[in-house]
Amino acid sequence: MSTIAFDQFALTRIADFARTLSRLHQASRRQAIDDDQIDREFNAVCMSIWGYTSDDISDDLFSVEDHAFLDSLDEAHARLFAAEQGYDLVDDQGMLTDWWGFCWMILAEKRGLLTAENRAAARAAIEEKYLAAPNVIGVIVGR
Repeated sequence: MSTIAFDQFALTRIADFARTLSRLHQASRRQAIDDDQIDREFNAVCMSIWGYTSDDISDDLFSVEDHAFLDSLDEAHARLFAAEQGYDLVDDQGMLTDWWGFCWMILAEKRGLLTAENRAAARAAIEEKYLAAPNVIGVIVGR
């Protein structure tokens, strides 16, 4: 049996960027927390680390194999995958609650999907979806 060792100091510790997000998840165990608030904070963490959010990449850009890989991840395999890419998914309490979303972003980075072109296309698709809804006359985008 071989052991893979990672230099803990060489890994980007996502938990260092996700303190507020982790606090929101802890608070949600005691009181109702708006899902949009958690989503906004998750996106803020992603912006801090990668300069992109999950809204900036279409699911369609991932291959069938990538989707199968992501769907098969458990915490142990996610931690190993992240470490192989230079990231740490653990905080002082254990595995980060949003580990799967962070793996999605790590895989997007690995596949070269974090591009301005993909961001523009994803944003256009979101705006098109909203504009197709009844009673919507415009979309205001904050950047």
